[in-house]
Amino acid sequence: NLIIRGCQMKDGHGGVTIGSEISGGVRNVFAEKCRMDSPNLDRALRIKTNSVRGGVIEQIHLRDIDVGQVAGAAIDVDFYYEEGEGGAFPPTVRDVTVERMRCRKSERALHLRGYAASPIRGLRLTDCVFENAAKPDRLDHVEQLTQHNVTVNGQKR
Repeated sequence: NLIIRGCQMKDGHGGVTIGSEISGGVRNVFAEKCRMDSPNLDRALRIKTNSVRGGVIEQIHLRDIDVGQVAGAAIDVDFYYEEGEGGAFPPTVRDVTVERMRCRKSERALHLRGYAASPIRGLRLTDCVFENAAKPDRLDHVEQLTQHNVTVNGQKR
């Protein structure tokens, strides 16, 4: 159980980063009222794992996150970190909620790469705005992605 509240994130691999050594699992992470902004900050939310490390990542909740700019995706979930697929322990990422995130500049709003045999499940976005996303989302093997009142580059989803 982790609570991250009222923090300012600048340079680095991610504002809130979970993984990659995740074999024991992570659950119940709450981040709220944080500010992230730097051309040297890679992502706002980053979850990274692979099938050598495995593990369960669940019940991750972000709300009221203000992002000026990030170099990569605002939200990045990647099962292909380092060793990638082919290991004996397929990872599980499920039940991730992002409410009231505003990102003013990014490469993508979403970069989600699960496995066909172990998809990313249950990502919920509510009341989020992603401006100036240079590229379209990348969604590989994602199930139960819900978007309510989400805008990307001025387009409602």
